[in-house]
Amino acid sequence: MASAPPSAATWRSLDASAREREYSPSSVIGGDYQPFIQAYAQRSAAARLATPGKLDLRYGGADAQCLDLFIPSPPDAGQAAQLPPLLLLIHGGYWQELSKNESSFGATQCVNQGIAFAALDYPLAPQATLAQIVASCRAALAWLHANAATLGFDPQRIVVAGSSAGAQLAAMTALARDNALPGRAALAGTACVSAVVLVSGIYELEPLLGTSINTALGLTQQTARALSPALHELKGFPPSIVCWGEVETAEFKRQSRDFAARLAQAGSACSVFELAQRNHFDIILDLADPATALGRAVANLIRSTSAASSAASNEWQREA
Repeated sequence: MASAPPSAATWRSLDASAREREYSPSSVIGGDYQPFIQAYAQRSAAARLATPGKLDLRYGGADAQCLDLFIPSPPDAGQAAQLPPLLLLIHGGYWQELSKNESSFGATQCVNQGIAFAALDYPLAPQATLAQIVASCRAALAWLHANAATLGFDPQRIVVAGSSAGAQLAAMTALARDNALPGRAALAGTACVSAVVLVSGIYELEPLLGTSINTALGLTQQTARALSPALHELKGFPPSIVCWGEVETAEFKRQSRDFAARLAQAGSACSVFELAQRNHFDIILDLADPATALGRAVANLIRSTSAASSAASNEWQREA
């Protein structure tokens, strides 16, 4: 593991009540985030009606280990056949709430741009530990990569997006090397993830210790550090977007800036920006909307990744 970034000590100067506030993203919008959750659910239901998909595909044996997949129509006869890229969304909810049912709002917008879209379910705390949740997301990536041709998308162009806690999970799937979890899953990132979109994320987990957020998670200092992407070796991390909303707590903004700085230090291509007039909850609704700055940036990232992801896959195959 690499050492923490220089400014990571910032949170240590905060008392328990200040950390509770800073790591409660609803604290800067008046405390009520339920209207945004309702928007996720309503837009996701509308997208599923407008864009038929393959629902409840199982990638593991646990009840929550399933996903919904939406594939663009094949090209017309006479056009060159090419499998589309895939954008996989890992939802937030502090690893304790939400599901794929609130996460398919970008499906229609992606499919209309020739991009496959998947919304991921994973086991939630406290029934699952965070290490188990990370392992579940990695298992989903490995399953998607192995079955891509049958499912109808390009295995070399899988872009993983995550919002809030989902950004931590997306980053953990993309680590080229890490010792947090044993086995081949630790190598999956170099083969399975061609790019990453990290939205309003949390990348260092130790500040959560002593807050109400950790009641269900049960993180210790050791497990918090082991599951913090910011504290891992980031060399070989895929090209990425790291962004956040203008209306966020200071600590959430710092977390994103610090993680982006570490990616840059590790030599990873990273686009970093703040989105005006967006908060921690509504920013992700722009993910696949080509009329928004985030939607355009994501589309450009997807278009730019084919050659790089192919090279990464060849390297992994030599090492496996």
